[in-house]
Amino acid sequence: MEGPTPVSALIHAATLVTAGVFLIIRCSPIFEFASSVLFIVLIIGGVTSLFAATIAITQFDIKKVIAYSTCSQLGYMVCICGLSAYQASIFHLINHAFFKAILFLGAGSIIHALSGDQDLRRYGQLTNLLPFTYVSILIGTIALAGLPFLSGFFSKDFILEIAYSNYTVLGSFIY
Repeated sequence: MEGPTPVSALIHAATLVTAGVFLIIRCSPIFEFASSVLFIVLIIGGVTSLFAATIAITQFDIKKVIAYSTCSQLGYMVCICGLSAYQASIFHLINHAFFKAILFLGAGSIIHALSGDQDLRRYGQLTNLLPFTYVSILIGTIALAGLPFLSGFFSKDFILEIAYSNYTVLGSFIY
């Protein structure tokens, strides 16, 4: 995260997210022959998502918050691959690339406007200074949160619907 912000945007939106999840999706025929491995993938994805999100809320560096959020979303995508819903994972992967890129580029705009300051604790009243950046980051954040009428809502809703349909109240796996 020490590189320039546009580089971070490219790494997190294109390379970092795409590599691991896309490899799991491409190897899906292999995973389908081992249901116990799919369960392990499901657990690792869920734990990663929760763990990375917990770390993200403790950070003060804007780029680190966005990076840990990316790791959390990676866990989310891997988790749904553990349920054999690869189409939902690739759909969220593509959506995630767009709203993560807008967040990183907006963070770069803020960092540049504040002469390299990345500490979130010193940010405040930036809506008047950077109105376009404010709107861009707001849209990216709403999409990442999965609020209605943006792409994140449709991909996350699809994932949650599949997860809910595959598990009962007792948590047993249904085939």
